[in-house]
This record gives sequence, structure tokens and C-alpha cells, in this order.
Amino acid sequence: MPGQPTSTRTEGWWIGTAPTGPVTAHIRRDAGGLTVEAWGPGAGWALERAPRLLGLDDDADGFDPPAGLVRELHRRARGLRLGSTGRVFDSLVPTILGQRVTTTAAKRSFRGITRRWGRPAPGPIDAWTPPAAAVLAGLSYVDLHPLGVEKSRASILIEAARRSSRLDEILTMSRDDAYRRLEAVTGIGRWTSAQVMGSAWGDGDAVPTGDFHLPNMVAWGLAGEPRGNDARMLELLEPFAGQRRRAIVLLKHGGVHAPKYGPKTAVRSFETQ
Repeated sequence: MPGQPTSTRTEGWWIGTAPTGPVTAHIRRDAGGLTVEAWGPGAGWALERAPRLLGLDDDADGFDPPAGLVRELHRRARGLRLGSTGRVFDSLVPTILGQRVTTTAAKRSFRGITRRWGRPAPGPIDAWTPPAAAVLAGLSYVDLHPLGVEKSRASILIEAARRSSRLDEILTMSRDDAYRRLEAVTGIGRWTSAQVMGSAWGDGDAVPTGDFHLPNMVAWGLAGEPRGNDARMLELLEPFAGQRRRAIVLLKHGGVHAPKYGPKTAVRSFETQ
């Protein structure tokens, strides 16, 4: 029987859709190096893409942060690599669902969409691949509403699905042109585009402004300030220009969290709206 996918320090799974179809990849690290196995119509693509997916082409040699926390975290995490999936729409779906709601609510909607319109993942695991863009392009807000996606995010998601071919072209564009192409879709701003540019395009300088928690984390980690805003975050990240995404990832990897004040953000329900 297929088992649930689990990730550890020495192995992990990647489930997605390649240009040739669904794919499941298993990555294992041992004394001999890295081993990648793949199943499904997209297996060949995944094996060819594996070095970039795992960040083996990521060069951190030029990253020389000034003395301080980021420098220390970089020293401790010399093996950290920033990979890129090369799958724009696969990155867009969970990111759009994450706009203006809690992570818990976004994950719940993503699981519901994947279960309803995705397909069982190939290979020896019990998992599902996300639905193809063509499937989501044919949906309406009424279809997505019961899964906790209100009209605003539903409209953005469906419009992105309908433009998926055009959005895939960002992988061959310059950084600035890629951002412009993504943000030409109504409802996609810098928070969404930076998330996608980081994970799919491989932008090492991506900074998702407009995030609820990120400015506080950066302000606390770099200046000891419990609260920050986008302007302060960008000011503090300026010494890492060109590698700001790496600095952010190091802070997250290092477990930096700003002090928490007040009640947690309430989980919003759209089922009766």
C-alpha cells in the first residue's frame, strides 16, 4: 500500500506537474551523495531538472554579509541552497490562496482544491498532484466558494490559470520583465510575485513586501525592534542587496521570531458569505 510522504534531514518528496504531466520525485542524501528517483509522465523532466530544484547551481560564494546575525547564520548553514522549481503556476496557486488569510486557512483551501480537481500522485505514496491550469481555468467562483476561497482570490486564481501559458514565459525573461508580466494580472502584487519569483524563477533577491509577519521578523532579527514595516524591512535588508531572499531564508531557518503581542489572527470562513 502507498505510504504518506514524509520528509527528514536526509530525504524528502517533491510532488507537482511537469510540462509532460504529473510527477513525484524522491530525494535521498547519503554518504555517496544525492539520489533522485521519479515516477509519472513528468519523471524525465524532473530528473533533468533535479540539480536546479535542489539548488545545486546556487552559488553562495559571493554572499559576504556584514558582521551580525545573518553572517553567523550563514556560517552555520553553509550547506543551504536555494532551489527553483521552474513551475510558475504550481507556485502561484498556493501563493494566491495565501493572500490575506492565515496559513492554516490557505492550506485547507489548497488541500480541498487538490483533492477535488487534482489527480493521485504517481509513485509509491499516498498523495495528490495539484490540478492543471486548464482545469482551474474552467472553474467559477461558485466552484471555489465552498472550499473557503472568497470571490477576490477566486477571480485572481482563475485569471492566472487562464493566462498560465503567458505566465510560464517569465522563466525565459529578465528579472524586471518577469515581475512586470506577473503583476500585469489584476490582484497579483509584489507579495505574490516575489514569492513566485523566488520559488519558480530562482530570484535570490526576492522580497515579498506586504507580508503580515516578515517585516517584524526582519526588524527583530536585524535591529532588535519588535515591530517593523515594509520601509524599515527594506532599509535593514539593504546591506544584502542582490541576496535579500537568502538573508530572509537564513533568518527563518535560524528560527528568528518577533515577540508576539495580542490575540492571534482569527481564521476567516467564507462558506456563508
